[in-house]
Amino acid sequence: MLLLLAILLIDSSRSLGARPRAARLARMRQSPQWRDDRFVNPQPLANDLPRALRDLLDASPYVTPRQPLLVAAITPAQFRLMPSTGLRVTWFGHSSTLVEIDGVRVLTDPIWSHRASPTRLAGPQRWNPPLLALADLPPIDAVIVSHDHYDHLDRGTIRAMLDWTTVFIVPLGLGAHLEAWGVPAARIVELDWWQSTTIGAAGRTLEIVATPARHASGRMLLDNDRTLWAGFALVGPSHRVWYSGDTGLFPGLTEIGRHLGPFDLTMIEVGQYGQAWPDWHLGPEQAVRAHALVNGRVMLPVHWGLFALAYHGWTEPIERAMAAADSAKVPLLTPRPGESVEPVSPPPNVRWWPAVPWTRGSEDPIVATRMGEGTR
Repeated sequence: MLLLLAILLIDSSRSLGARPRAARLARMRQSPQWRDDRFVNPQPLANDLPRALRDLLDASPYVTPRQPLLVAAITPAQFRLMPSTGLRVTWFGHSSTLVEIDGVRVLTDPIWSHRASPTRLAGPQRWNPPLLALADLPPIDAVIVSHDHYDHLDRGTIRAMLDWTTVFIVPLGLGAHLEAWGVPAARIVELDWWQSTTIGAAGRTLEIVATPARHASGRMLLDNDRTLWAGFALVGPSHRVWYSGDTGLFPGLTEIGRHLGPFDLTMIEVGQYGQAWPDWHLGPEQAVRAHALVNGRVMLPVHWGLFALAYHGWTEPIERAMAAADSAKVPLLTPRPGESVEPVSPPPNVRWWPAVPWTRGSEDPIVATRMGEGTR
C-alpha cells in the first residue's frame, strides 16, 4: 500500500500545478472577491456530507454508458472555412467546445487526457477517446479555462499546446499553473470578474469578458479557493456567446444578461449535480432558468456526456434539460459529441443517446440556497 501511494504521489505531483506568488498574489489580493486569504462567493456554498454519503450508496446503475457512445464523424476539413452564419459550435463532450464566432476561434476548458484526475493511474475515465487530435484542430485564437478543477484544467492537454501561438485566458491566479507547465507568461491573460481582454486581428476582433460564477477551485486539499473561478462572455461585432463555466444558481446572473446580453448562444452546465451540493452546479432545470436570466436565445447543454462525477444516470442531465427547455419554450441544441452546429440556423434535435431509466426533476430537484442574498 505504501508503495502504491508513493507511485500515485509521484505520478500526480506534476499535475498539481503551482501556488501563485509575488506580483500575481498581490494582484489577487486586490480583487473584491478576495477575503481571508482566499476567493469567496457572495453567496456561500451549501454542503451536506452525510447526504452525499447516503446518495453514494444509492447511485444510479446507469452512471456510465454500457455501450460506446454514438459520436459524430469529425475531420479537420470541416473547419477549413469559417461558418457562413458567423457562429458555429462543436461540442467535444463535458465542457470542451470549439466556438467559431465572427472569424475568431475559441476553445473552452479543453481536456484531451484519458482521466479527469491528477494521476494517470486512477480517477474518472472518459467514455470515448478524443474525437479529433489536438494537432488536427484549426488554428485557435484563444483557450479559455473557467477554473482549475481537473475536469476543466488538464496538464497533459495544456502541455500539448505549448508550441501553439494561442493566448490562454483564465481567472485570477490560474496562470501560476500554466507557467509551471511551460506556458510563457506573455501568452497568459488573467482576469477578475467583469474584466475583459480583446483578441484577434483587424476586422475580426473578439472581446472576452470574465463573468461571475458561484463555484470553487483547488487541485489539492491545501489550495482550496486560492484561484478564482469564472464564466466567460464572448462579444463579437455580430454575435454573442456566454459560457457558464461551473456554477450554481446565483442572483448575479441577471446582471450578466443586462450588461452583456442578449446572447445568441449560451453554453450552460447541466450535469454532475446532487442535492447534497445544490450550489456547486446548476442541475438541468436551474440551467434552463439561468439561460433565461442571462437573456439567452439558444442553449447548448454542457458538462455531461464524457465523465461520471456524480450519482445520477448519465443520460439524466440531457433528458431533464430537454423537459425543462420544452416547458420554458427554450430552443435547445442536442448535438452528438463532435457534431458542429450553427445556432443561428440550428438543425432538428436528434436523440442520439439510449433510452435508460432516469429520475425527473420533480422527484429530485436541485434548489440553490441563499438566492435572496444580494451580490457584492
